[in-house]
Amino acid sequence: MPTTGNAAAPLTSIHSSLHAPRLPPEVRQPPASRAPRVRAEAERLPSRQRAALEVPSDRGPRRLCGSSDGASGEAEKSTKTTDRRLKHHIPGLPHGLQSGLLPIYLRTVGHSFTRIGLTKSLFFPWLLKVVWAPFVDQYWTKQTWLLLTMCALTVACLICATLSPEVNFTALAIVLILMNVMAAVQDIAVDGMAVKLLSHDEIGYGNTVQVVAYKLGNVLAGGVSLTVIHRVGWSPLFLLLAFVYSLVIIYTWQVTPFQSFSSTSVQEEKPHQKRLNPWEVLKELLRVPGTPWTLFFVFNYKLGEQGAMTMFPLFLLDSGFSSQELGFWCGMVAMCFSIAGSALGGALISRKRSALSLVKTSLIWRLISLGFQTIILLMFTSTSSVLKAAAIFSIILQHFLAGMITTFTFSIMMQCTQKAAENIQATHYSFLATVEVLGKLTFSAVSGGLVDAVGFVPSFFLFLLLSSLTVIHIRRAPVTVS
Repeated sequence: MPTTGNAAAPLTSIHSSLHAPRLPPEVRQPPASRAPRVRAEAERLPSRQRAALEVPSDRGPRRLCGSSDGASGEAEKSTKTTDRRLKHHIPGLPHGLQSGLLPIYLRTVGHSFTRIGLTKSLFFPWLLKVVWAPFVDQYWTKQTWLLLTMCALTVACLICATLSPEVNFTALAIVLILMNVMAAVQDIAVDGMAVKLLSHDEIGYGNTVQVVAYKLGNVLAGGVSLTVIHRVGWSPLFLLLAFVYSLVIIYTWQVTPFQSFSSTSVQEEKPHQKRLNPWEVLKELLRVPGTPWTLFFVFNYKLGEQGAMTMFPLFLLDSGFSSQELGFWCGMVAMCFSIAGSALGGALISRKRSALSLVKTSLIWRLISLGFQTIILLMFTSTSSVLKAAAIFSIILQHFLAGMITTFTFSIMMQCTQKAAENIQATHYSFLATVEVLGKLTFSAVSGGLVDAVGFVPSFFLFLLLSSLTVIHIRRAPVTVS
C-alpha cells in the first residue's frame, strides 16, 4: 500500500504543471540538438516563468533546461561582459588615433593649429548615427553589422599603412572618415543591445563597461601609438592595428554575443519602425520626458573641457615637451586616470546615488581644475620643474574628472531613453549620443583656429566661461530628469 509521503509527490507535480506557462511542445520537451536555442529562448522569459521551466537534475541541484550545470549561467554572464568590453573597445580605436596620435604627430611635422583643429571634423560621421540607427535595427543582425564594419576597418588600416601624413594628407583624411563611418555604425549596434538589456540598477555598471572599454581603445590607439611611433614608424603601426582588428573578427565569428537578439524579436520591432516617417520619429523623440533639457545639456557639457584638453598638450609641445613625453603622460597615464574616474563614477551610481546630483558636484570640481590649468598656462616656463609637474598633474586631474562626468552623463542619457517607447529606444539613444558628439566636435574643430587668432590665454578664459555656463544649466534640471 502506498504511503502518504509517496502520494504527495504526484500531487505536487500536478500542481506545478497547472501553474507552469504554456509553451510549444518543442520547448517543453527539447531534444538535445535544440537545447542551446531553447535555453536562449527560456532566458528571455521573466524569472517566475523561468523557474517553472527548471527540471530536476540527476546530479544534484535543479537546473534550467539545456544547461549543463549551475555555474554555466555565471560563465555566460562573464562571456557577455567580456564581449561588451571588447565591442566598446574597438570603436575607441579610430577616436584614439585622431584625438591622441594625429594632432601631436601633425604638429611635429609642421602643420598649423588651424589644420590640426579641423581634423576634428573628420568625426562628422558620428553625427549621422541617428540617421543610420533605423537601418541597423531593421536590416541584418547586430553580429553581421559588427563583422562587416570590422572587416572594413581592417582594410582601412591597411590603406593607412601605405599613406604618409606629410604627403598624402587628403587621402588619409578620406580614409579616416570611412573609419569613423564604420566605428559609428558599430557603436549603434552595441548601444542598442545595452539599452534593451540593462535594468535601472545595472545602468551604472553597464555605462562603466562602455566608457572604460572605449577609453582603453583610446589608450591603445592614441597613447601607446604616440609613444612608440617614433621607433616603429607610421606603416608598421597601422599594420599592427589591422592585425588587432583581424583577431577581433575571428572572436566575433566564433562567439555569438547577440544570440539573445533572435531574428523573431528583430522582426517584431520592424513593423513599428517602418510605419514612422522622419518627422514623426522626431516628434516621438522630443515627447519623451526630459529629452529637450537632456539634449541641451549633452551638447554643452563638454565644450570648455574639450577645448582645454585639445589645446593644452599642444601648448606644452610648443613649450618644450617632447611628443614622447606627451604620449606617455597624456595618452597613457592621464587616460588610465580617466578610466579610473569612469570606474569610480559607475561604482557610485551602482550604489543607488543619483547621477544628476553626482554630475552637479563633478562639474564644479572640473571648473576649479580648469581654473588651475589656466593659471599654470599663465605662469609656465620650460625651465621650472615645479610648473612642469603641475602641468602634468592638471592634465591627469582633468582626465579623472572627465571620466566621472562622462559616466554620469551617459547614465542620465540612458535613464532618459528608458522612458521612451521600446520601438524607438535605440533611435532615441542614438539621437542623444549624436548631439553629445556634435557638442564635443563643434568646439574641438574651431579651438585650433581660435588659438591661432587670439592666442592661448584668451582661449582658455573662454573655455572657463563655457564650463561656468554648464554649471548654471545643470542646476536648472527639471524634475523629470532627476
